Amino acid sequence: MKIIVSLFLVLVAFQLSAQCCQSLTGLEPKTEFDNIHVQKISEDSFQSTFVIWVKKEVKEHFHKEHSENIVVIQGKAVMTINGEKVTIKKGDFLNIPQGTKHAVIEVLSRKPLKVLSTQAPYFDGTDRTFVTD
Repeated sequence: MKIIVSLFLVLVAFQLSAQCCQSLTGLEPKTEFDNIHVQKISEDSFQSTFVIWVKKEVKEHFHKEHSENIVVIQGKAVMTINGEKVTIKKGDFLNIPQGTKHAVIEVLSRKPLKVLSTQAPYFDGTDRTFVTD
């Protein structure tokens, strides 16, 4: 019985050490940037999570094989999602299913738009198709 309890405690300790807790409000870009800065904060075979700062815009694009969830951490902006304009602000959540065209067309805040973006499954940056007229 002691062996089972000890094994259980080791497994719980391992599980806790494998998790991550990080404050995103104070997180700042590691380098200067002109328009967009992306910082990966988590990944595994099922997802990739980034903090993204946008000063001006993100060109319209879509992901053929990925869904994207976005949480606005800071700022305010106008986005288009499948051609529909929507204003996003701190605290907003957006679910963007695969194949959905989306763009940031204008940042409205003095500070850059700062979002938490989770792509599923694992995202290596290649599944991004820009829309051209």
